[in-house]
Amino acid sequence: MSSLIRLSGLCLLPALLSAQPRTAETALRGLDERAGHYGAVARQIWGFAELGYQEQKSSALLQGELRAAGFKVEVGVAGMPTAFTATIGSGKPVIAILGEYDALPGLSQDATPFRKAIADGGSGHGCGHHLFGTASTAAAIAVKEWMEANQVKGTLRFYGTPAEEGGSGKVYMVRAGMFSDVDAVVAWHPGDRNQADANSTLANISAKFRFRGVSAHAAAAPERGRSALDGVEAMTHMINMLREHVPQDTRIHYVITNGGRAPNVVPDFSEVFVYARQGDMRILDEIWERIIAISKGAAMGTGTTVDHETIGAVYNVLPNEYLTRVQEKNLKRVGGYAYTPEERAFAEQIRKTMTGDLLPLGSEATVIPWTTFGVDPASTDAGDVSWAVPTVQMSAATWVPGTAAHTWQAVAAGGTSIGAKGMMVAAKTMTLTAMDLFTDASHIVKAREEFNRRRGPGFVYKTRLDRETPAFDYRK
Repeated sequence: MSSLIRLSGLCLLPALLSAQPRTAETALRGLDERAGHYGAVARQIWGFAELGYQEQKSSALLQGELRAAGFKVEVGVAGMPTAFTATIGSGKPVIAILGEYDALPGLSQDATPFRKAIADGGSGHGCGHHLFGTASTAAAIAVKEWMEANQVKGTLRFYGTPAEEGGSGKVYMVRAGMFSDVDAVVAWHPGDRNQADANSTLANISAKFRFRGVSAHAAAAPERGRSALDGVEAMTHMINMLREHVPQDTRIHYVITNGGRAPNVVPDFSEVFVYARQGDMRILDEIWERIIAISKGAAMGTGTTVDHETIGAVYNVLPNEYLTRVQEKNLKRVGGYAYTPEERAFAEQIRKTMTGDLLPLGSEATVIPWTTFGVDPASTDAGDVSWAVPTVQMSAATWVPGTAAHTWQAVAAGGTSIGAKGMMVAAKTMTLTAMDLFTDASHIVKAREEFNRRRGPGFVYKTRLDRETPAFDYRK
């Protein structure tokens, strides 16, 4: 069997090390010894490929790993059935580790370097959250063992966070005050490089706009109809005109999720799912009000009515340079990893399907230094967490260099030993970073000072989801 796919069978968790981890080195060795097990866990979640708020099996698998390691697990937190926390210890400091596990629709893909869907129209882990949740679980267990062996004081808490891809799961956790006692948050994300950076992201608001009209025979009695699809099309046309009159770093995109069922029937219902993104939530709020006004104008002009359901609303990430430097030091200590000849052949073949200016093969063996602040053109509900508590997040090379997120190439590599190796780079780095935060109180003090300075005086957290309930069916 190919070494690229031999992780497909779930093995039993090896017995705990005969000597509990007492130093960073023994903790890292312990993670190495369990790498095969964690690779198998990740491969199972990769196979589940469950969409946001539907991750029952993925969530349960990670819960089981943490419960078996001695964590106290609380399920269904913040009103979300697949959300959970796993806690060990008590008192201060409180260090959190984030884990995700939802997949993306329409990205079903086998672990091959050519396009091959497992199930037509099925879902796939195009953002690597199967690796995200598993690596974070591995780190939490390693830190827990180190804490117990060395009688380290404090609380370690793992957050199992559903529906990151558009469902804003973490926002509901922040809204519920679940991070109010946390001193620092440690996280990561799959990618095509090993790097710790203090970049920001784009804030994002999304909603489904639902137009309702009057059905009629489209040929025999069109004058009796009021087309809900006309309302949607009028709205999207005005959105496209709006693009000329917003800051250039704004992104607006949409899909028409329901345009009617038969061309000879005037549609009495139509729906469009709209995303808007911007690097500053205050600016995005103003743009979103204009989009809402556009929907009302479109309804007025077409003789229809409209309402909308806010699906997601996430802040841009608030960077913390101090914590990034702590994490970067640990990432450099861990380092990258080398491809086997088989993995390199896979990488070379899949690279033939990519275009643009790509990172070179071999970069997976290195750590790319972070030098300047920037804005990553993506969005994450970890942004809301970062405005509630100092947060740090790195990336690890779980994909072939040059791979973009939300692609079949990311799904393919994420189901191989390439993804599993990169995942363990992240697990080790998060383990070391959490250890530093538990053992040196000055890290938390300095991170909090920067956090307060960047948030600014008088900051009050607000979310457009303040009165919403999680949209459990947003993927349906």
